[in-house]
Amino acid sequence: MTRPLYIQMFSLHGLIRAENLEMGRDADTGGQVTYVLELARQLSSMEAVGRIDLFTRLIGDKSVSDDYAVPIETVNDKFRIVRIQCGGRKYLRKELLWPHLDEFVDKTVKFIKRERAIPDVVHGHYPDAGYVAMELARFFGVPFIFTGHSLGRVKKQKLLDDGIREADLNRRYKIDHRIAVEEELLNQADLIVTSTRQEIDEQYGLYRNNGRPVFAVIPPGLDVERFYPYYRDMVSQGDKDEAAMFARASVLQELNRFFLHPDKPLILALSRPDKRKNISGLVRAYGEDLDLQAMANLAVFAGIRKNIETMEDNEREVLTEMLLRLDRYDLYGKMAIPKKHDFESEVPELYRIAAAKGGVFVNPALTEPFGLTLLEASAAGLPIVATNDGGPKDIVDNCRNGILVDPSRPGQIAGALKTIVADREKWERFSKNGIMNVREHYTWESHARQYMQRAEKLVAAADTADMKAARPTDAIGRRLTGLNSLFVTDIDHTLIGEDNTHLADLLAELKAHRSTVGFVVATGRTIESAREHLEDHGVTGVDLLITSVGAEIYYGPHLQQSRSWESHIAAKWEPQKIRRVLQGLPYLSDQEDDTQRRFKISYYMDPGKDRLAEIHNRLLNSKCKYNLVYSHDQYLDILPYRASKGKAIRFLAYKWDIPLRHIIVCGDSGNDEEMLRGEPSAVVVANYSPELDVLRKGKHVYFAKKSCAGGILDGLRKYRFFEKAEAAK
Repeated sequence: MTRPLYIQMFSLHGLIRAENLEMGRDADTGGQVTYVLELARQLSSMEAVGRIDLFTRLIGDKSVSDDYAVPIETVNDKFRIVRIQCGGRKYLRKELLWPHLDEFVDKTVKFIKRERAIPDVVHGHYPDAGYVAMELARFFGVPFIFTGHSLGRVKKQKLLDDGIREADLNRRYKIDHRIAVEEELLNQADLIVTSTRQEIDEQYGLYRNNGRPVFAVIPPGLDVERFYPYYRDMVSQGDKDEAAMFARASVLQELNRFFLHPDKPLILALSRPDKRKNISGLVRAYGEDLDLQAMANLAVFAGIRKNIETMEDNEREVLTEMLLRLDRYDLYGKMAIPKKHDFESEVPELYRIAAAKGGVFVNPALTEPFGLTLLEASAAGLPIVATNDGGPKDIVDNCRNGILVDPSRPGQIAGALKTIVADREKWERFSKNGIMNVREHYTWESHARQYMQRAEKLVAAADTADMKAARPTDAIGRRLTGLNSLFVTDIDHTLIGEDNTHLADLLAELKAHRSTVGFVVATGRTIESAREHLEDHGVTGVDLLITSVGAEIYYGPHLQQSRSWESHIAAKWEPQKIRRVLQGLPYLSDQEDDTQRRFKISYYMDPGKDRLAEIHNRLLNSKCKYNLVYSHDQYLDILPYRASKGKAIRFLAYKWDIPLRHIIVCGDSGNDEEMLRGEPSAVVVANYSPELDVLRKGKHVYFAKKSCAGGILDGLRKYRFFEKAEAAK
């Protein structure tokens, strides 16, 4: 590449900050947080990267640190953490974020426009952030990279095997929705980064769209300076700073208060309190093997906890089961269950303490996509016992540093632990192999180098496609980000009508000012009808279509539907209830099937006194939330209360950061009335319907002397719209 790249990474859930990570604080603050931070840090040190922003959710909640409410955290001169608010400010677990992702997309678009910097690459981590990155990639026409970290189909199968009902899975984890999103991500991603080949074959292989994307196996790296070998402390204690020595002393003090014989080898487990981590299976393996208890102590660091009763159901059940098994097997004096640990300083010391005692690190998870803790332990010189699933297979193949086991067989877990603890020669071999091979196979330098090779190829291919296919036309986000003014018009009897004498002149003006003005059509027609009618009259260059009286929004020549608008207007929309309430009114009849939409109910209504009042009365008495549009003395459209042409225009103005005073709207009938009111300048063409006479006193409404496109041109000249658009650029 001849220019440094701007990369945007997305990791929405969990608690993310540059320093003092709260790893294990809950089920959402795990290895993914470390991964994205370390990857971004390493990329920011490369000349090929000009800038990298890590987007996450802004959280202003008394239960968490104020750090997570800082909108922009500067990590270094090229790396920032950008926090975007969505779904309020309270901390939400990831399964509750799905309804708010389109809000995150919209606010990120606004951020991009204000920064005046379109990314070269977007990279989503986990399906929630993957969805956000995918939508942005569609808007801006940039390459989309995805990393799953864990996958819904795998999780669903494991939990079903554990006896959890499918209905409970969807209620708690929204698992089917997650899987549907993952299928779409596979269909859209330009590259999927995995840590192991097993992920591709056995995990992504479960998906229908597994054959569509390009995969790249790039193992994550490790900060080997933090996770240095245990023996270094034995020969150079004087080099250790006070903070590190304090962390080591704190860990030893915390462990020793649990053990009757603290000098025994230490079996160490470190994970979030999640059922998939199989903590109860480990405690059972240790509790049912008296020889293992005699040989070694067990320490389980299961996240950070204060009051188990106030924790989430999954975490509470895991921790309660752990405590019950400790009591059942009478493991007092042999098993430590500390309530907290500091990820930055204490966790590396934990590995080194366990290694110095001749212990073993164990990860008995039922499923493990990668297993970063296995690398951390190995880098410190601690042999491992791990599940024979996913990432651990590759780690043991590469490092030859431990034993793989079936996590569903407690006896096999205990046997592997005893083998390593009892055989000092084997322990030494595993320890040395881990130290040496982690440094050979798993460094962030290597990971970032391979990552950038892939990213640069994607960007180069996109740039080539730009030159051939003129992407600025196709990537509507690029175009809208560069605009500061919008021209909005209805179709029937406004842009196009009986008098089309000036239509060509109007289209020529719009084409001449295309670099500064966006062209928006707002119509009562369906998208299919609108597209056909515009094509029949040679209308081209439309950037946005607001159709079905504001029920739908479409972007660009490929008519990409706005999902964020759908999410916005779906609130409290009950179409079946509305139909029941209005059933039987003799002056209402359904319009044709092709006019009925998901967010629009359309009737023909015979004119008559007080009929609109009766409809309003029925709907209000039934506590329906709606927006009613009546036009041309015959068409009645009922929409969600948040939907209309005018509201759609305001939504687009907010999303793309275009001031309302830089928008002009043109119409002719009652279904245009709401969008003609308010701050945007408005033009009513001469052939308007009488229902718009109520706007004659409007401050920003001009009633033209000419019909259709001629009247629009008169209005544009009166407001000096194009001159002002050029000045505002």
